[in-house]
Amino acid sequence: MRLDRKISSLEHVIYQHYQLAHGLRISLAFVLTFLIVRLLQIPEGSWPLITLVVVMGPISFWGNVLQRAMQRIAGTLFGALSGLIALRLELYSLPLMLLWCGGVMFICGYLTLGKRPYMALLIGITLAVVCGGTAGDMETALWRSGDVIIGSLLALLFTSIYPQRAFIHWRRQMGLELASLSKIYAAYLSPNVIDRPRLEGRLKKILNEVVKRRALLTPASKESRVGKEVFDAIQTLNRNIVCVLELQIDAWWASRESHFILLNATTLRITQRATLRTLMTLAEALREGNPEPIVAERTELAGIASELTQLMQQATERGQAEAAIYGYVWLSLRLTEQLEQLAQLLCLALRKPLEPKES
Repeated sequence: MRLDRKISSLEHVIYQHYQLAHGLRISLAFVLTFLIVRLLQIPEGSWPLITLVVVMGPISFWGNVLQRAMQRIAGTLFGALSGLIALRLELYSLPLMLLWCGGVMFICGYLTLGKRPYMALLIGITLAVVCGGTAGDMETALWRSGDVIIGSLLALLFTSIYPQRAFIHWRRQMGLELASLSKIYAAYLSPNVIDRPRLEGRLKKILNEVVKRRALLTPASKESRVGKEVFDAIQTLNRNIVCVLELQIDAWWASRESHFILLNATTLRITQRATLRTLMTLAEALREGNPEPIVAERTELAGIASELTQLMQQATERGQAEAAIYGYVWLSLRLTEQLEQLAQLLCLALRKPLEPKES
C-alpha cells in the first residue's frame, strides 16, 4: 500500500459512512452465501450463515483482518475437533463427555479475556454447534464442522474485497480535525471579532474525536508498517495542541487591556497567520498524501519560534498586569514548537523524512 497516495473522492464517501459500508458488505455476503448454500444443497446450511455473521461482524479494518484470520481459523478447527471428540466420548460416558466440554469451555473463557478473544469465541461457538446434535451422530457433526469452516473462509473472502483501511481512515479523520482547528483558531483570534465566540463545544468535540482515534493506531501501524510509536507520538502531540489552543484562547481574551495590546503586536499576528497556514498545510498533506509543503512551513515555524523567544523575554520584564500577554506569548511558542514536531512526525507517517533544519 502506498502511504503517500491521495485519498480519492470515493474513499472520502466510503470512510465518511464506514458503518453503512460495513453493513452493506455483510448484507451482500449473507445473500451470496445463502445462494451458495441453496445451489450446492449443503446439509446443515444454516451454520455457514450463522458463522459468517459471527466472524465477519467484528471485522472492520484490514489491519485487524490478517491477525484475526489466523485466530478464527485456528479457533474453528480446534472447536470442531473438540466437538467431534465430545460426541465420541458421549458414546462411552456422558459424565466424561461433560468433563471434556467443561475443560474446553474453561480454556475458551480464559482466552476470551486474554490476547486472543476471537479465537476463544470461535472455539466455544464451534464446540456448541458440533456437539449440539444427536448423540453419536458423527455425520451431522462433520457437516456442521465443515459448515463452520466454510462460513469462516467466506467471511474472510468477502472482507478482503476492497477492504477498509485504518490508515486511510486515520489520515482522513486527522485531516478534517486539523482543518476544523484552523477554522476555530481563526474565529477566536480574528481582529474583527469584538466579543469572545462561544465555540467551547466544538473544541470539546474535537478533543473527544482525538481520544476515539486511538483505536485506529494499532491497525494503521500494521497496514502501513510505520512504527506504532510514531502514531502514539502524533496522538500525544495532537491532544496537546488542542489543549494549548484552549489555554491560548483564554489568554487572548483574558482582559480588554491585554487583548488590545495583543491585537497590535505585529509578531503575534504573523505567528497566528503562520499557525493557520500550518494547520491547513498539514490537513492538505494528509488528504493529498504529499508532505512536501510541510517542509517550507517547518522552516518558517523555526524562525517564528526564535522571534517569540525574544518577545517572551521582553514580556518577562513587564508588570503583573500584563501577565496574560506573557502567557499568550509563551503558549504561542509552545504551539509553534508542537506544530513543528507534528510536521516532522506526519512526514514520517507518510514515509517522507524531513531534512535537518539549517542552523
